[in-house]
Amino acid sequence: MRRKFIATIVLMGLTGLTLAQQRPQYTQYILNNYVLNPALTGIENYTDLKLSYRDQWAGLNGSPKTFYMTIHGPIGKKDYKTSATSFDIPGENPRGQSYWETYTASEPHHGIGFMVMSDKTGLYNRFTSDVSYAYHLGLSARTNLAGGFSAGITRIGFDFSKATPADLNDPIFAYNHSEINKIRPDLNVGLWLYSADYFIGVSTQQVIPQKIRFVDDAAYGSKLIPHLFVTAGYRFLLDEDVNAIPSLMVKYNTQMTKDPQVEGNVKLQYRDLVWLGGTYRYKYGYAVMVGLNVGNTFNVGYAYDFNRTPLNNESHGTHELVIGFLLGNRYGDTCPRNVW
Repeated sequence: MRRKFIATIVLMGLTGLTLAQQRPQYTQYILNNYVLNPALTGIENYTDLKLSYRDQWAGLNGSPKTFYMTIHGPIGKKDYKTSATSFDIPGENPRGQSYWETYTASEPHHGIGFMVMSDKTGLYNRFTSDVSYAYHLGLSARTNLAGGFSAGITRIGFDFSKATPADLNDPIFAYNHSEINKIRPDLNVGLWLYSADYFIGVSTQQVIPQKIRFVDDAAYGSKLIPHLFVTAGYRFLLDEDVNAIPSLMVKYNTQMTKDPQVEGNVKLQYRDLVWLGGTYRYKYGYAVMVGLNVGNTFNVGYAYDFNRTPLNNESHGTHELVIGFLLGNRYGDTCPRNVW
């Protein structure tokens, strides 16, 4: 039974390039929508650095493991929110009613960023490195629109050093390895509409379709295809100290044989200190999340996924950790102002 699931995972690493989502899964996307949409580049008052590690189907040999590092910050942003609502004043919630009432759209500014991502499943591995740019402007007194893109390289291949004798029967070991670890261009674009109490984002990743062949057989041909991500969320003030932020994400690629993947997310945040959350991933499972903001310099989030597929019986669930640093935060922001 266990060997059967291991084979399934390796097969997903191969055939998933054509039939399923080719981009990594992120449970805590609401903590870092930048990994999905380059339009968020430079959205905050500070330089935002985040590190994440995801161990999917933990305990199963060859299961997916994803690591990323992102960093981005504003350029030419002069309208830092230095009013009282930007600081954690004793007895007042910096994201309470006064924050909503005094929120104003940011003046036009630029943003630049950088990310690296490593995604491994069995012998299959993918490495991506991108540089991003975005431009933010105010559409009205309280509404902002940002548009951005990221471009770089991606490398897809196999780690033959970890192959077992049984793996040597795979046709990939007899094929011309010039296609393996080949560097290919990567391009992503997006738009992000945001205000004090909502956000709507649309982005496309892998804009440039590319053929991939690891074996000398057309039946095993594959290609990278564009993926569409739509995200939206709204902030409700439950009382002066607690915010509720439900959000939705829809993922779709042009060659999927099934319906788009849909997941809902709810995050409850107490002041700028702690938060709890939950996710429902349609037909796939659930997740629980918890996070902590430490002063105005550091934050951490953890998620545990419950899978509804048979893989859940063979693994120890999925763990995801996100650690964030607010670099150059001179204005007292104790957590992100525009990314919730």
